[in-house]
Amino acid sequence: MRIVIQRVSRASVHIEGASEQSIGRGLAVFVAVGRHDSEKDADFLIGKLSGLRIFPDEQGKMNLSLLETGGELLIVSNFTLYGDCRKGRRPSFDQAAPPERARDLYNYFVECARKVCPVVKTGVFQAHMSVAIDNYGPVTLICDSIY
Repeated sequence: MRIVIQRVSRASVHIEGASEQSIGRGLAVFVAVGRHDSEKDADFLIGKLSGLRIFPDEQGKMNLSLLETGGELLIVSNFTLYGDCRKGRRPSFDQAAPPERARDLYNYFVECARKVCPVVKTGVFQAHMSVAIDNYGPVTLICDSIY
């Protein structure tokens, strides 16, 4: 699995122009599921995500985690994180999981996130969405699972 994490002062996702999910201070997380990923990958990344010390402490050092700050999560599926642009002009998505498997693991990832974070908002898998992010820092990190 691959996630892109952005520390935000606020973020929202508009789903197919109809509904909206939004958070205040916390993390916006884009999630992509790879062809060979499993629940172990999601478990690893939830542990990493919830414990990353990327929020400022009293001295302004990145020393606090999402859990320590009571931050919120916005989780959005984004298979294009597996886009391979090394050849040609059209990205290849061969390393992305098939939609059915990706949906299951994305939902599992969200389920796990809800067990550790009190406020979790999400987009809708395979929907067209518009995401608005106020990146705080800016801080943007890419994490891949190790399994």
